[in-house]
Amino acid sequence: MNYWMLVSSAANFEISRARGFDLAGMKSRHRKKAEQVRPGDRVLFYLTGIQRFGGTATVTGPFFESHEPIWTSKKEGEVYPFRFPIRPEVILAPEEFVAVAALLPQLEWVKRWPPAHWQLAFQGNVHLLPEHDFATIEAALRAARRQPVAAQPA
Repeated sequence: MNYWMLVSSAANFEISRARGFDLAGMKSRHRKKAEQVRPGDRVLFYLTGIQRFGGTATVTGPFFESHEPIWTSKKEGEVYPFRFPIRPEVILAPEEFVAVAALLPQLEWVKRWPPAHWQLAFQGNVHLLPEHDFATIEAALRAARRQPVAAQPA
């Protein structure tokens, strides 16, 4: 099983939310990575600009190529053509998103870069994460999810 981190904008995360998190996509330069995606793999959504994690999903089918526009990109003509079906697992509301800075000391992945330049670990559209990091982040997402307020007895 692989643990993928997809890096994209908060706006694209909201586009996926509106679709019910049925698909995830990789940019055109990531065909080789997309070919490695398998059902059962896990996906983490990192939101650029706001430097927060928004949720996780599980891959439910093989990758395919489509050029139907869904997500937006600063690069003209980029449509994230390498796609795969997903099932949402932990999806947070915007006010619940987890700040990456709070988790940095616990993450193995970011230790490849000098502490002052941790942001470099989150550049690019696709990364393979260690299982430990994925589990740490997903636990933080679950903890951040708002719990419904129980009805008070009358």
